[in-house]
Amino acid sequence: MIALQPYVAPVLTVAAVQYNALDGGVAANAVEHVRCIEDADSHGASLVLFPELSLTGYDLRLLEGPGEWLSAEDARLTDLHEICRRTGITAVVGAPWRDPQGNPRLASLAVHPDGHVTPVYKTHLHGQEKELFVAGDGPALLKLHGWKIAFAICSDAAHPAHAVEAARLGADVYAVSALYVEGQEQRLELHLAGRSMDHAMYSILANLAGDTTLGRSCGLSGIWDPNGRRIARVGGTGRGMVVAELSVRN
Repeated sequence: MIALQPYVAPVLTVAAVQYNALDGGVAANAVEHVRCIEDADSHGASLVLFPELSLTGYDLRLLEGPGEWLSAEDARLTDLHEICRRTGITAVVGAPWRDPQGNPRLASLAVHPDGHVTPVYKTHLHGQEKELFVAGDGPALLKLHGWKIAFAICSDAAHPAHAVEAARLGADVYAVSALYVEGQEQRLELHLAGRSMDHAMYSILANLAGDTTLGRSCGLSGIWDPNGRRIARVGGTGRGMVVAELSVRN
């Protein structure tokens, strides 16, 4: 008997969205996310990565009340479910999230074409985040067309052990949703290039755009190859998107 190996697509097309969150909270930003996903679909993307807290923006004051928190059955995710179903794209969006036990999480939500959502929780909380959220326990791995993609949220990428665990799980791609601000440009490059080079995996960064309560974004969303070389970038600090084809490593 011959053991069949799982099929791995020779090329995975990914998009990193540098997104400037709108006023109006989840409802307004969900509409804009749909437009971004439609644009990525026109470029052939199978995976679309958004920044940290992309559905609200990084303003933790918005989370003092219940209005902006999401959970699995939230109707504000309906249009995201529909665009992912229609295009076959898996979209990873940032949101404040209540897990099934009611714990508050700073999450990336992988919205799949079949309608289910896989939440990924930020492990390395900092500042006021520690007062608002319960930390996760490490990277989560998603399989897409045979590729293994590990997800990180912002400061997770600053802790080498997080990427070490992703590599141990067999990750081909390290996908980081983040907020890096002006003055952190070198830090950003070292984190993403270093994680790629250390573990011979692609890295993707979607950085929140525009002005935030932590400062103005430094932009620089993009994609790094397994040798740590940047192969795509968004110019400027405003909204933008890069799309790249990732090739199977030999």
